[in-house]
Amino acid sequence: MWRFRWLAVAMAWAVAIVGTTIVFRIPDQYEASARVFVDTQSILKPLMSGLAVQPNIEQQVVMLSRTLVSRPNVEKVVRMADLDLKSRSPAEQEALVTRLMTGLEIKSAGRDNLYTLSFRDSDPATAQRVVQSVVSIFVESSLGASRKDTDTAKVFINEQIKAYEAKLREAEARLQAFRLRNIDIQAGEGKDSASRLAELGEQLKDARLALREAEQSRDAARKQLESAGTGSGSAAPSAGMSLLGGVGKDSAMSFATPEIDARIDAQKRNLDALLQRFTEQHPDIISARKLIRDLEEQKKKQVEELRQAAASAPAAAGPASDGLNQMLATWEVQVAALKARVAEYSSRYSQALESAKAAPRLEAEASQLNRDYEINKQNYQDLVKRRESATMSGDLDLAAGVVDFRLIDPPRVSPKPVSPNRLVLLLMAMVLALAAGLFSAFAASQLRPVFYSASELRSKFALPMLGMVSLLTSDADVRREKTDLMRFLVASGSLIGIFVAALITMSVIAARQG
Repeated sequence: MWRFRWLAVAMAWAVAIVGTTIVFRIPDQYEASARVFVDTQSILKPLMSGLAVQPNIEQQVVMLSRTLVSRPNVEKVVRMADLDLKSRSPAEQEALVTRLMTGLEIKSAGRDNLYTLSFRDSDPATAQRVVQSVVSIFVESSLGASRKDTDTAKVFINEQIKAYEAKLREAEARLQAFRLRNIDIQAGEGKDSASRLAELGEQLKDARLALREAEQSRDAARKQLESAGTGSGSAAPSAGMSLLGGVGKDSAMSFATPEIDARIDAQKRNLDALLQRFTEQHPDIISARKLIRDLEEQKKKQVEELRQAAASAPAAAGPASDGLNQMLATWEVQVAALKARVAEYSSRYSQALESAKAAPRLEAEASQLNRDYEINKQNYQDLVKRRESATMSGDLDLAAGVVDFRLIDPPRVSPKPVSPNRLVLLLMAMVLALAAGLFSAFAASQLRPVFYSASELRSKFALPMLGMVSLLTSDADVRREKTDLMRFLVASGSLIGIFVAALITMSVIAARQG
C-alpha cells in the first residue's frame, strides 16, 4: 500500500472536498412546534350519565392524533399554508404532500392528553404556517365524526320506529279481533273457565235441590188435599189441622224463595273473592257479611209470612179444601219457577262446558297474540328511548365544555437551525475521506502486487532462482526519498489539519451563537 500512497492522498483529498461541499450545501432546517392539551374531564359527563350515550372521548382523541397526518388533512394543510402556490406541476404537488406527510410529527406525552406538533423546513415562516394549520385542523375536526354518526344513528332508529309502529298496530288489530270474536266466553271478575264451570255447577246443584224440595212440598199438599176430599166432614177439620201442623213444623227450606236465594249466593261468592284478597277487618268484607245477614233475615221473614198465610188460609176461607187448594197453587208456582231456574242453569252449564273444552286452544291463541304484542311494544319503547338518548347525545356533543382544546404553546420557530449538525457531518466526512484513501491504496496493491524478497518469490512459484540483483541507493536517492516522504506528510497532515481547524472554528461559532 505504501507504493500507492500518493493515490491514497489524492483520493482522500477528493472525497474530503466533495464531502465538505455537500455538508455546507445542505440547507438549514428550522423547526416549528406547538403543544396542545385536550381536557376531557368535563362536568357534563357525570351529570349526563345514564341519560345520553357518551362516547369514549379519550379514545377518539388518541385515534384522531394517530390519523391526523393523512392525505386529505395534509392536502388541506397545503392549501391553508399557501404551499400550493409554489407547485408548478402535479408532480411537484405530489412531492410536497409526500414531504409533509413524512415531516409532520405528532407526539403524545403519555396519559396527560398533551400533544406536541412539530415540522421542519428551510423557511421558518413556512414551518410556522404548517404547524398553525395542523393545530387548527386538530382542534376543528375533533368530534365532527361523532356528530355525523349521531345523525346516521337517528335516521336508522326513526326508520325502525316506523316499522315497529306498523307491527304494533297489526298486533293490536289482531288482539282486538280475537277479543271481539270471543267476547261471549271471556272470563269475568278475573275467573278462568274452570272456575266459572265449577261455580255454575254449584248453582245448578242448589237449583235442583230447591226444585226437589218444592216438588216434595207440592206432592205433600196434593196428598193432603186428596185425603181431605175423600174423608168425612168431621175428619176434614182434623185433616186440615194435620196439614197445618205439618206445615208449621217444616223448616225454612219447605218454602222456596228463588230471588233471595240467588242474591244470597251472589253475595257469598263475592265474599269468597274478597277473602282471597283482604282480611276480615276490611270494610268491604264487613259490609258483605252484614248484607248476607240482612238477606237471610229477609228470607226468614218471607218464609214466616208464607207459613202464616198457609196456616190462616183455611180459617179465612172456611172449608179446609180451599186452603189446601191455595197452598197447592202456591207450590205449583214455586215448582214452575224452580224448573225455569234449573233449565237456565243447565243451559249455562252446558255453554260453560263447551267453553271449557275450547279454552286451552283459545288461551294458547291469546297467549301467542299477547306475546307478539308485548314483544313489539317492548321493542318500540326501547327504540323510542334510544332515539331520545341519541338526540340528547347529539346535543351533548354540541354543548360547550364537553371537550376542551387548550393551546399550551402556540406555534413558534426555533431561532437557530436545528439541523443539519455540521460538526458531526464534517467529522464523518473526514473519517470517510481517510477511509477512502486507505481503501484505494489497498485496492491498488491487490490489483498490482509485487514481491519484496527472494524467499517470497520462491515460495510463490516453486521454481529455481538463477540469481538476484540488488538496488544500490545513492545519497541523491536518499535525499529524494526524504523529500517525497516530507511531501506526503505535508499533504496528508494538511488534510487532517484543515478538518481540525474547520471543526474548531465551527464549534466556536456555534458556542457564540448559543
